[in-house]
Amino acid sequence: MSDGGLAALRRVFIDRYDDFRKRLTPRLGSADLASEALQETWLRLARLDASTEIKSPGSYLFRTVLNVAFDQRQSEKRHLTSGEIEDLLNLADDGPDPDRIVQDRSDLRALDAVLSELPVRRRAILLAARVDGLPLQEIATKLGVSLRLVSKELRLAHEFIVAKRTELGRDPCASEESEQSTR
Repeated sequence: MSDGGLAALRRVFIDRYDDFRKRLTPRLGSADLASEALQETWLRLARLDASTEIKSPGSYLFRTVLNVAFDQRQSEKRHLTSGEIEDLLNLADDGPDPDRIVQDRSDLRALDAVLSELPVRRRAILLAARVDGLPLQEIATKLGVSLRLVSKELRLAHEFIVAKRTELGRDPCASEESEQSTR
């Protein structure tokens, strides 16, 4: 298409603008959406390659407007609605508050202090079983002791920790919810 052909295509677009808008409005559900699609089509015409040959300008323009409208709908599907944005802004922060962080760090230091009071082998068995998740038989094999001794050491470690928690004023059987409700 020559520059004259491009000018003729633009002229057809301008002449049939109202007709295009009337035909698009029911398809898109809104006169505003139809106008947006027509405006974007005009911008696409400005970028059109002059070497393109168009046999039926009216049909070509209407198909282009429909394609633009489809592209706009696809683009809008990728964007959040204002309601979705509002919902995201109102999400509760599940992270711990500063008081909880301080309390948890204090609890961790207290646990570390209690663990340091355990005999070395008992502490190793407790950590292997409860932190590393190793089976008791594997711990026994690794330490070169009997399974019965591993079970006994693990039980003694638990009893020691429960006694220390009670001594420190924390009920070892209290759930996190009841602890939080007393704060």
